[in-house]
Amino acid sequence: MSESFDVVIIGAGPGGYNAAIRAGQLGLKVAIIEKRDNQKLGGTCLNVGCIPSKALLHASQLYEAAEKDFEGLGIKTGKVSLDLDQMLKQKDAAVEGLTKGVEFLMKKNKVETFLGAGEIVAPGKVKVGDKTFKTKHIVIATGSEVTPLPGVEIDEEKIVSSTGALALKSVPKHLVVIGGGVIGLELGSVWRRLGAEVTVVEYLDRVLPPMDGEVSKQFQRILKKQGMNFKLSSKVTGAEKLKTKVKLSIEPAAGGDAETMDCDAVLVAIGRRPHTDGLGLEAAGVKTDKRGFIETDHFKTSVDGIWAVGDVTHGPMLAHKAEEDAVACIELIAGKPGHVNYETVPNIVYTYPEVASVGKTEEELKEAGVQYKTGKFLFAANSRAKTNHETDGFVKILADAETDKLLGCHIVGVEAGELIQETVSVMEFGGASEDIARTCHGHPTRSEAVRQAAMGVEGWTMQS
Repeated sequence: MSESFDVVIIGAGPGGYNAAIRAGQLGLKVAIIEKRDNQKLGGTCLNVGCIPSKALLHASQLYEAAEKDFEGLGIKTGKVSLDLDQMLKQKDAAVEGLTKGVEFLMKKNKVETFLGAGEIVAPGKVKVGDKTFKTKHIVIATGSEVTPLPGVEIDEEKIVSSTGALALKSVPKHLVVIGGGVIGLELGSVWRRLGAEVTVVEYLDRVLPPMDGEVSKQFQRILKKQGMNFKLSSKVTGAEKLKTKVKLSIEPAAGGDAETMDCDAVLVAIGRRPHTDGLGLEAAGVKTDKRGFIETDHFKTSVDGIWAVGDVTHGPMLAHKAEEDAVACIELIAGKPGHVNYETVPNIVYTYPEVASVGKTEEELKEAGVQYKTGKFLFAANSRAKTNHETDGFVKILADAETDKLLGCHIVGVEAGELIQETVSVMEFGGASEDIARTCHGHPTRSEAVRQAAMGVEGWTMQS
């Protein structure tokens, strides 16, 4: 007889494993299925995404600081050298520890784990290997995969995806990054710090296209000052692998004469697409759109009892968005209220300095005809930032011109990813910029820059 569950979850990334934890907490009998080759839970985020990239970003930042900044701070270390093997080992150790943590959480919450490719053979039936499970509910949480680029074949050696870029055997002399989004800029920053010449080729006329235009412009200036090169409004149309290098064909995005560029390695980072191959969606009657995203209404697909969360659905492809989806979805399954406010999902770029954004950009507000006020404060005027020699960037707060309701916040600066959370909370409660401006902030802290920007909405910034 086949085993029966209340919920079977396909995919053990942030969406899947958090859905499993919440289901276990609510007393549901739950199974989770993961087909990753290394048989580790945690999905792309934990294995080859968020976590290992942050490990390398942290290590490479310290390496560059030791090489360039320590002496000015009165710290003498002698000649600094790179041990790339050890840097990669500590990255792998971080991943290993956290994947074991997810395994522990599955056991703690009485979640049964099955390794293999899950397939929906009918509503209420999921197959993995030679087992078929009966279930009241199926949650699809299979995440996303790298979007390929025609004419540029990824081999994970000379031409790599984000996965291969986390495990290069040596520092390339010249790395070309195709795509000026979050992944490309983060991994490009890692290898630039370690000694590579890095050129970013972006189809549009600016980096970080979805973010606020002023943020994008300022951030590109900072990266250029750090030594990163940019070729905007350009597209890569082909790649030829030679014995010791790669020859790229590059054309203007608007059309025109092609040129060639030689490099040692290429990172393809033009985005991600939903990963739904082999799930049996068509046979089960689950509808997808032209881009492959599963169509949902409050996480419900077109088939009763089949739900979808995270990157396979519309919205930002972010681990924390998938986590929110997961909790809300399971709570709906359990008969509780479940909701996600997508207006308060922050987006963070973990470079140095970081970039963080939540809510509307100025461009979006103008397009929608919303009357708004702006408050802005430079980190150059923040005492903690000046003391720490970390003055690049600013905080910008956008609020409704009539009601003062907080509509968005955009930060370029050290620890922007931590600073943005204050504004996320205020927006979640429907608060105003004055709520931040009238709240005492510790001194000296970077968070004072957020308060000063909020003061600026009503024109009473005090520290600049």
